[in-house]
Amino acid sequence: MAITAAMVKDLRDKTGAGMMDAKKALTETNGNMDEAIDWLRTKGLAKAAKKSGRTAAEGLVAVVVDGGKGVAVEVNSETDFVGKNAEFQEMVGKIATAALGASDVEALKSADVGGKTVADLITDKIATIGENMSLRRMATVEGDQVVAYVHNAATPSMGKIGVLVALKGDNEAFGKQVAMHIAAANPASLSAADLDPAIVEKERQVQIDIARESGKPEAVIEKMIEGRMKKFLAEVTLLGQNFVINPDLTVEAAAKEAGVEIAGFVRLEVGEGIEKKEEDFAAEVAKAAQG
Repeated sequence: MAITAAMVKDLRDKTGAGMMDAKKALTETNGNMDEAIDWLRTKGLAKAAKKSGRTAAEGLVAVVVDGGKGVAVEVNSETDFVGKNAEFQEMVGKIATAALGASDVEALKSADVGGKTVADLITDKIATIGENMSLRRMATVEGDQVVAYVHNAATPSMGKIGVLVALKGDNEAFGKQVAMHIAAANPASLSAADLDPAIVEKERQVQIDIARESGKPEAVIEKMIEGRMKKFLAEVTLLGQNFVINPDLTVEAAAKEAGVEIAGFVRLEVGEGIEKKEEDFAAEVAKAAQG
């Protein structure tokens, strides 16, 4: 039987399955809609699609280092419990390893992992574990040496916060200290030159408004703003921050003492920037009762 676009659309509307999955289901069942729905349910694909609307703001960040290259990936789940699941951890580890050869998240979704794409691997895991999951982001750094650190680790290579530090030079112990500093201090950029101009301008405007409230002369205000912006840039840039290991030194000065230069860093924190939808328990029960 010929499978038409209208049939595929109808099945997608009924199950929420992807276009290719819907087409395959109809092909496998010779166009029988009811059997195609059962086929999708058997494969877990309809179930996965129904869960795709749920907020996935938990999960894990995994880090992998290979020579002078490091990659961090964030894979989200709905609950923190799943982050402790061995199956989920194994999948995240495979995705992170595959990311070493990917240029960005979209390329990673298409990367092969044991004969399946990463996207299909996640879909299969949604069906077996029963929660919505998503590959949210990845980031890479390169240098003479890349050092990794995981905070709130579920395993040695994955946890709630993953940090990579790229160095020019070789000093793993110092690199680890810097990675721990980054996990705690969460700098916005490596240096003032790398900071988003919009962030700088917004802070400058705030400081102008504060200074003018003082009623002081414009010449004095200009100097006040200059001093406050210098302090702001020192607080939000990695190289300008006071080193947590030795607060008497900036991170940049500490790097010079250690005989290396910090070439770049990555810090990924699970769920960062995701707006979680909160529902009280009574509302949740009522919603479930309504089907």
